[in-house]
Amino acid sequence: MANTTSDTTTFDKTFSIDEIVEEAYERIGVLDYSGFQLKTARRSLNIMFQEWGNRGLHYWEVGEADINLVEGQAEYKFFRSTADGTSATSNPNGIYGISDVLEAQLRSNRTATDQSDSPMTKVDRSTYAAFSNKLSQGAPNQYWVQRFIDHVSISVYPTPDSTNASKDMHFYYIKRIQDVGSYTNATDVPFRFVPCMVAGLAYYLSQKFKPEMTQQMKLLYEDELARALAEDGSASSTFITPKAYYPGT
Repeated sequence: MANTTSDTTTFDKTFSIDEIVEEAYERIGVLDYSGFQLKTARRSLNIMFQEWGNRGLHYWEVGEADINLVEGQAEYKFFRSTADGTSATSNPNGIYGISDVLEAQLRSNRTATDQSDSPMTKVDRSTYAAFSNKLSQGAPNQYWVQRFIDHVSISVYPTPDSTNASKDMHFYYIKRIQDVGSYTNATDVPFRFVPCMVAGLAYYLSQKFKPEMTQQMKLLYEDELARALAEDGSASSTFITPKAYYPGT
């Protein structure tokens, strides 16, 4: 009789923090660890997740949202947590943990079949500062993103007039990776990143408890992470068309 398979694909969600820590310690030869070592491993895992924010775009952390535009209002703030945002108006639609905005559109009739989008252009600080009247009203077509410690601010230009205040700003944004939290939690990481997550934690822990293994652990971690980053995203077709050139006579 043939053996059966598990018929499950949930390992990444049943692989709890304490098991991740255990696997990482085993990789550096630490088989018996104290409560302090468990605590410091969780802290290292949180630090590593924040370091991943410097490793480029993680597609599983891309979200989309809508801002209900307000007539004459230029700035909309999104705090990192409910502890930082003091009111619902500070975080439109209850969105927290935004790291940056990728792209945005001015959207009319959001819930209707005749929904319509107009692209908005992301500008830098110098461009936004050059606008002579930042409260002038019209159809918003540009936006500027400021990234602070506790919140992200989106400023639109021009500000919505009475006609465009009924529209939304629809945007795609980068979310922060969630904190580790309780030892029984799963991580906010897809299955593709489980190998490099464990390898990375082993590398971080080796710096504290097995420095003679640090270089080896770093090489393994960077190799695992490079493969995960290369696989991340959604592949699409690319078409290259040669440019026709007709020299003048």
